[in-house]
Amino acid sequence: MIQGAGENFRAFSRRAALGALLLAPALAFAAGPAHRIWVVSNGWHSGIVLARADVPESAIPEIADFPHARFFEFGWGDAEFYPAREAGAWLALRAAFPGPAVMHVAGLSDYPARIWPNVTILPFAVSAEALSRLLAFLRDSFNRAGAGRAVVMARGIYPFSFFYPATGRFHVFNNCNSWTAQALTAMGFGVSLGGVNTADDLISRIRPFALAE
Repeated sequence: MIQGAGENFRAFSRRAALGALLLAPALAFAAGPAHRIWVVSNGWHSGIVLARADVPESAIPEIADFPHARFFEFGWGDAEFYPAREAGAWLALRAAFPGPAVMHVAGLSDYPARIWPNVTILPFAVSAEALSRLLAFLRDSFNRAGAGRAVVMARGIYPFSFFYPATGRFHVFNNCNSWTAQALTAMGFGVSLGGVNTADDLISRIRPFALAE
């Protein structure tokens, strides 16, 4: 009986350990008091949305350009192709090669699902520590050229958005979806997002850890 009980205990311990390993990414991502973030994708481009209450102006001073926004969407892309009103084949080809990047910031007046009802929006609960790391990544994505804040380069793709100079070099293997994956990795997502290049790949990898809404 004692030997059988020991074997049962060891089997239980192995199952518990395996379960803990499988749950580790989600637990690491949402441990502690939870904040909410959203990953949005229209099928080719992706970005990250945060509530205004979670974005201190000291970390991202550019949000002062959106005094009435309740949420902010942050995206990263090619400095020529992304802001272009009519991006033709030449700009699309040019964006495949290394070049300067821009940050796109949109100030949303409502929850992202109400602003963009026809795009993929995945909500996640994250810890305060993870949020702090994400904010640091976003802060470092702006090219402020030694100034206190980045200067607006152009109007954004929405009436409620602007483009700003960004750090990093955009190319076909380091694009907007790669940037979103890097942001999630920097905050400690816990699941490998290496090699992400398309929005579909990104969404398929992170969807299992999204909150149900």
